Amino acid sequence: MKAKDIEEQIINHYRQEENMMILVFAQWCMNHNLDPAELYLKAYPDQLDNPSLGQAIELTVPKEEAGPIEHETVLGVLSLFGNDDLAFIVTQEIDKMKNNKKS
Repeated sequence: MKAKDIEEQIINHYRQEENMMILVFAQWCMNHNLDPAELYLKAYPDQLDNPSLGQAIELTVPKEEAGPIEHETVLGVLSLFGNDDLAFIVTQEIDKMKNNKKS
């Protein structure tokens, strides 16, 4: 295999993994009645349009049909890809959920 082919495979694999991370985030949002695009925009206000996020949102299912996604899972996949700003926003939403349960 040529070095160029290996490089392309690595890039394609990374993109697939990144798309899976975005889908986990989007489905987690849907499961908690949150708008993934709105949260994403809070984290990255300069990125008004993210085609990958749009595609992931289209792939989500209603929360009644989805399996649960733990808070730690979504935070873990976000941190794996260095999405610290988005993880911060997600953490704020998790804190809100926990505070609402206490009330």
